Amino acid sequence: AVRVLVLTGEGGTFCAGADISSLRGSSGEAQGLAVRAEEALAAFAKPTLAAVRGYCVGGGCQLAAACDLRFADEEASFGITPAKLGIVYAASSTRRLVSLVGPATAKYLLFSGELIDAERALRTGLVDEVLPGGELDKRVAEFSRILVSRSQLTHAAAKEFADGRTDRDDYWALQARDGGDTAEGVAAFLERRRPDFTWTTPTPT
Repeated sequence: AVRVLVLTGEGGTFCAGADISSLRGSSGEAQGLAVRAEEALAAFAKPTLAAVRGYCVGGGCQLAAACDLRFADEEASFGITPAKLGIVYAASSTRRLVSLVGPATAKYLLFSGELIDAERALRTGLVDEVLPGGELDKRVAEFSRILVSRSQLTHAAAKEFADGRTDRDDYWALQARDGGDTAEGVAAFLERRRPDFTWTTPTPT
């Protein structure tokens, strides 16, 4: 079963954005596809990590922002460029960007369309870790293994709460009581052993 999803690009670039020729005439269809991909990624039930090297621009930055966490190579560059094309950035994408970097930095990126380097992206909150050359894949694999060893119950509840959902407190309290992970985690801690977490997202009936 999938426990963690890692999103990365092929070769030396994460994603340089849309094919600009596809925006000729009307940009609505291409924008709609980008937003649907972003929303599907944001709604994915398991932890999602973006492993960014090279350019992360336009729609690529949308996808990275939709992941739960972002790890970047020190040579990575980030940019959100609709102002260079006269495009209105989607409201949901703008809100997600603001939640990561704050209103001032979001406006800087959206107004200017300028690229920023990985260190600035780290300072602003756009990425969570910056890795020296050649270390990105190793760190992402290591961190993924850490997540796989943790409780999916904790991950699922934390993801919902962090994303602003407020109507399922009782549901998660019930899952914690009956799901087995809490008892296993406490027992493993007291017995000084690794926990064997077994909770998985219940299958809809």
